[in-house]
Amino acid sequence: MAAIENERPLEGRTALVTGSSKGIGAATAKALAAAGAHVILTGRDVRALEAVEDAIHELGGASTIAPVDLAEPDGIARLASAIAGRWDTLDVMVIAAAYLPTLTPVTQIDAKQFGQAITTNILATQALLAAFDPLLKRADAGKVIGLTSSVGETPRAYWSAYASTKAAFDNLLESYAQEVEKVSKLRVAIVDPGATRTSMRAKAYPGEDPKTVKEPAVVAQRILELVVNGYESGHRERVAEPG
Repeated sequence: MAAIENERPLEGRTALVTGSSKGIGAATAKALAAAGAHVILTGRDVRALEAVEDAIHELGGASTIAPVDLAEPDGIARLASAIAGRWDTLDVMVIAAAYLPTLTPVTQIDAKQFGQAITTNILATQALLAAFDPLLKRADAGKVIGLTSSVGETPRAYWSAYASTKAAFDNLLESYAQEVEKVSKLRVAIVDPGATRTSMRAKAYPGEDPKTVKEPAVVAQRILELVVNGYESGHRERVAEPG
């Protein structure tokens, strides 16, 4: 992993992190704030967002809470309007929010849960890209980083309700990367966190000892390095295990 020389390399930058109330999203928000960025925290759980903001402020960072349900019809539009009303540009957008349906055979997928996954993982992603495209393109070198899963690239039994939405998520981001590469300085990357100690992981692997997988802070540090050091548009990687 490349080193970060400046202690606050993102001073004066703005960053939006979806799903920042917990897990990798929360860890990433803290890492970006520690590097000097003003981080906009989004999620549905206001108390959890407040806890993340308190942690950021305790370390001297800056953040703004913007509670939103990405599944609401006008939620993302309202969020974009509020951010555009305060900032002229958006330097970083990390799409960490995701919904994991119950693991089940294709023939037994719960329609309501599948609909929630489609809305959160696919429709909201397109809406975020569309809503924030102008602000990201106004930045000196805007960056979008989406968090994916290996099951989106390689199908796995019982994971189809989630994996199919992550495959579409990847396609959206990869297509967007190609579309903006030649017309702006905006760059897009897809990061697969790998096995990470999150509530989503615990839901999928209830019998796993959480101490056997890496902490969200490891993924957050890698995302920070990508943001600071840059990458080619369309970059894709899986976060390596520590050590």
